[in-house]
Amino acid sequence: MLDRKFVALADPTRRAILARLALGEATVSELQRPFGISQPAISRHLKVLEAAGLVEGGRAAQARPRRLKPEGLDAARAWLDGLRTLWSDSFEALDAFLANSRTEGADTR
Repeated sequence: MLDRKFVALADPTRRAILARLALGEATVSELQRPFGISQPAISRHLKVLEAAGLVEGGRAAQARPRRLKPEGLDAARAWLDGLRTLWSDSFEALDAFLANSRTEGADTR
């Protein structure tokens, strides 16, 4: 499922759709207007976002507004946080090694 999230996020139009939905729910036609692409194209983008668990559909009379599912990003956030910790720890160890190397080099002069 993590792969689907990153594939969905890789497309700039889908990221823009998510940014718009962060402001509140919207119908396909409301989402389509600023992009200048067809409603079927927006619907395809929404299907990718829904399959990734980032967006969900609803029902309001005849309309089917979409809304953001913020918890859909939890798995991606956790994975990225793990990488951040790994890299941070690695850089801290490198800093300590370099500081120690400089100190040892200064002692031999």
